[in-house]
Amino acid sequence: MSNDTDGKQPSLMCQAWELLRKPTGRWSLGAILIVGFATGIMFWGGFNWAMELTNTEAFCLSCHEMEQNVYREYRGTIHDQNRSGVRATCPDCHVPKPWIYKMKRKIQASNEVLHKILGSIDTREKFEAKRLDLAKNVWLAMKETDSRECRNCHTFSAFDLSRQQKRAQIRHDEAAEEGKTCIDCHKGVAHKLPDGAFNAEREMNETWNAVHKKK
Repeated sequence: MSNDTDGKQPSLMCQAWELLRKPTGRWSLGAILIVGFATGIMFWGGFNWAMELTNTEAFCLSCHEMEQNVYREYRGTIHDQNRSGVRATCPDCHVPKPWIYKMKRKIQASNEVLHKILGSIDTREKFEAKRLDLAKNVWLAMKETDSRECRNCHTFSAFDLSRQQKRAQIRHDEAAEEGKTCIDCHKGVAHKLPDGAFNAEREMNETWNAVHKKK
């Protein structure tokens, strides 16, 4: 008596299962996929762990250029000590939270590693000589991103202007209407302004307005 299934093609599910069980050398395809998946998770976890390790204040201060200069200026500012006890550390202000922008910033940081090796600002004198250029780079980056990292904590929509000083109320109200971004007014809140900052700011704004008016 013949079986009803004789001569019939196995179902797609059965074919897929047989493929997974089919040996390839010493390992089945299914085992290779499982091991590959587990390895991928471990790699991704390790990669993100290493990324987050570089997003700490301690990591930033491992370079004496930062510890001896901008960090010492940051100490005691409103971002370091305040009545609420909420601190904004180096990565909070200088490293994006969204993954794509964070990766872009990490790639850009390779240039900073190069200058660390070259010793471009390894003395106070070298740092002061380059302070204005370094500041302008940060100001421009923040302007281009609409002060994205500032807005992790500060947003116009969350402001209670009635609880601010009169001058701050007026300036924030004007900034919201004119589409200004945080860095337009808040340069020097955590670090010392370099010599020539005001002229550099005016030139940067003139160039920025000229470029964006053309678009």
